[in-house]
Amino acid sequence: MADERRVVDPEEWVAAATAARAEGYAYFDWLTAVDQTDAEPAGFDIVCHLFDIRRPGALRGLLLTTRLPAGRPLPSLTAVFAGCAWHERETHEMFGIDVTGFDDGSELGLRPLLLPDGFEGTPLRKDFVLAARVSKDWPGAKEPGQPHGGGPGRRKMQPPGVPDPEWGPR
Repeated sequence: MADERRVVDPEEWVAAATAARAEGYAYFDWLTAVDQTDAEPAGFDIVCHLFDIRRPGALRGLLLTTRLPAGRPLPSLTAVFAGCAWHERETHEMFGIDVTGFDDGSELGLRPLLLPDGFEGTPLRKDFVLAARVSKDWPGAKEPGQPHGGGPGRRKMQPPGVPDPEWGPR
């Protein structure tokens, strides 16, 4: 059986999670974001996966989703599911989404979780430039069967997220 899916407005995010918990979806599995900044309406799809585990052998899953407009903060679910604190920190760090009302009990707020000290940027956003793609040819830069060297002049293909050749260290 497929998971049930509920799409809610960002204003209803905490209330929808609270209602789902009251319905029996009391097992928090994970929370993440999906960059939809190139879609209409632009923003991030926030996805929370919950389970109802009251009947062994008959698990029910729920995908709770909302489209969060770019630049808007996400209301925290830490008051509903304490275990989502790690996931909200990861989503904040990797996508740059602020989380309001975040409380993991440490009083340290949304602090770095996975990235090294001094790292700049949000690596899971579509507009993040991957330096490795600039320094090494993309495997799709040539058609299958073409020789590796000078063939007829064809513009070098770049993978998505690669800036123009003037970017980066020389």
